Amino acid sequence: MTKTPTLFALSLAAALLAGAAHADALDGRIDALSRSWAHANYEIADKGAQAAAAAQVAAEADALARQNPNRAEPLVWEAIAKATEAGAKGGLGGLALAKESKSLLEKAEKINPAALGDGSVYTSLGSLYAQVPGFPVGFGDAGKARGYLQKALAVNPNGVDSNFFYGDFLMRQKDYAGATKALQKALAAPARPGHEVADKGRKAQAQALLTEAQAKLR
Repeated sequence: MTKTPTLFALSLAAALLAGAAHADALDGRIDALSRSWAHANYEIADKGAQAAAAAQVAAEADALARQNPNRAEPLVWEAIAKATEAGAKGGLGGLALAKESKSLLEKAEKINPAALGDGSVYTSLGSLYAQVPGFPVGFGDAGKARGYLQKALAVNPNGVDSNFFYGDFLMRQKDYAGATKALQKALAAPARPGHEVADKGRKAQAQALLTEAQAKLR
């Protein structure tokens, strides 16, 4: 004899379905952030317009983070967008944004260091420590940069971003042979469906940096 589902079972099923729908909607919004950031970072040439577009992505990510305080992904995208805005602005304003980006990434790391599944938390922290000036102007630190970037490579050894930023770091350390190997791996990284703009833009950067590294070795 088939039993009629209890009210509890029906409520549980409804709650599970609602939770799954929310997770799907959140993942869709996170993907939208990644596409908006890629457009701002790679398809807008004017620095003023790029900074404005990146600030808009950061604002959208901040709103999503406030709605989902237990998820690290919106914080990571807010941090990445702020870092892009910092690069576009430069100067003291850019340094302040870089510090905000670092704080957001540290918060994300405490929630879920594996957010986005590709080492993005470690890659982003490593790149900030590598690119920001050191004390007394900023927080740049080559040792911390290397540590975070190597953590990113341990998570994502064949990724385009993990290898590009490690190559960029090694260039700054004048390790041109090491940079060449890392940048070649970045160029050989597998395509990421749905991230075509980011892949194209990052590989163009990797090729330009690789050409520079190889010239240094001649």
